[in-house]
Amino acid sequence: MVYSTRGKELLNPDFIFKKLGVKSGDRVAHLGCGGAAQFIVPAAKLVGKDAVLYAVDILKPVLEATISKARLEGIYNIKTVWSDLEIPGATRIPAASLNHAFLINILYESNKQKEIITEAARLLHTGGRLLIVDWNQTPSPFGPPLENRTNQEKVEKLAREANLKIIDQFQAGPYHYGLIAEKS
Repeated sequence: MVYSTRGKELLNPDFIFKKLGVKSGDRVAHLGCGGAAQFIVPAAKLVGKDAVLYAVDILKPVLEATISKARLEGIYNIKTVWSDLEIPGATRIPAASLNHAFLINILYESNKQKEIITEAARLLHTGGRLLIVDWNQTPSPFGPPLENRTNQEKVEKLAREANLKIIDQFQAGPYHYGLIAEKS
């Protein structure tokens, strides 16, 4: 797999979704989606036009950008949800309704990681999977300062506290770790 420092080559959605097991018909949410639509658009193509996907973010302009990029790709089954993931119960997606949720490059931005993971777990049905991808704690030519990065062991502990079982861990890219946790 070739990685570059631009766009989706840094983190390859196809590789990550294959590890996660995303398939046609799955209900998916990208929590803290950002405006690039780098993961929600490829996920929408995988799950098909009849499946429901949610793009969740705290910034309304980010949600508008996500929908705009999806429309350019001919995708109309993404619903945006304006929410603060740091408040468990605040995300307006039915509890226990998702097959998959993604937390990609957002944990380092918050000091309320436990709350974010708890909220993600609330949205998953039993057997649903949470994908967590974040920055390794090794120097890199770009990315957040090392002191802001959340180490993998801490994330694993928080996932277990949220009633999630780590079922896979992997190198998600040259500068990122990946975890897949399943709701029991």
